[in-house]
Amino acid sequence: MTAPALGEPIAVAGPGDRGDWARVRAELHRHGSALVHGRLADWRPDDERAPALRAVLGRDWARFQDIEHPDMRSRYAASRLLLKHAAGAALSADAADLELAYGPTGRPYLRGCDQIDISLSHTDELLVVALTSRGLIGVDAEPAGRRLYRPGLDRRICTPQERRDLAAIAEADRNATLVRLWTLKEAYSKAIGQGMQFRFTEFGFGPDGGRTRVLSPDGTPGEGDEWSFRTYALDSGGVDFTVSAAVYDAGFGSTPDTEVTSMLDAEAVEAIHEALAEAAA
Repeated sequence: MTAPALGEPIAVAGPGDRGDWARVRAELHRHGSALVHGRLADWRPDDERAPALRAVLGRDWARFQDIEHPDMRSRYAASRLLLKHAAGAALSADAADLELAYGPTGRPYLRGCDQIDISLSHTDELLVVALTSRGLIGVDAEPAGRRLYRPGLDRRICTPQERRDLAAIAEADRNATLVRLWTLKEAYSKAIGQGMQFRFTEFGFGPDGGRTRVLSPDGTPGEGDEWSFRTYALDSGGVDFTVSAAVYDAGFGSTPDTEVTSMLDAEAVEAIHEALAEAAA
């Protein structure tokens, strides 16, 4: 029986916590994907001028230095530290040896390792990183108590079918349902690289309790079995969060070997061979 594309999230207490990094590789081997989360307080750098921080941030160092607001700067550093360390654990590589790059919509990816996809979300005290070797992945997190349900807002973020589904449930449950839908839509949009450019009224999801899949505005299936979704309830520092992840399976299955030396893409390998040949000449 094929393992599901998503397992349980893994909590990591900070850069010095080595207890659960082995689980990241185990989850990738079993599911082809892994979710890692941590608290902002545990990942916020103690010394923003430390050479070790600059080494891990790499090309993000300049962007980090340009952020003027102290809280935003420390959040930026913490989220990149978790992302780089999680990717390093998955690839059996040093976090400082990995380089983040960004697509046109700001979506991060690991330069030279296109066989593994990554996604990042952070809100309040929670940081979440998602990784997959199946194809594409997206993740989003929101405080479970975030107030989304109010008159008129559902028309801006829900399809007609989703509004009908909301009307059919108790009013006390509608806000939690909207938070779930919001995180699913954010995760799916991140996975396909659209971010907020894809209007949330153009696609939807069914009620909780059944199979989660992308639906057209009228409620008919919009995507096939290549997509997998899960929503989690996470407690981080005594605060409840709703986290959703979306995985697109490109059809290659999970990749058991995620060593960084095996994950380099063909273009990077060719460039290395050319550089070595020139050096030998």
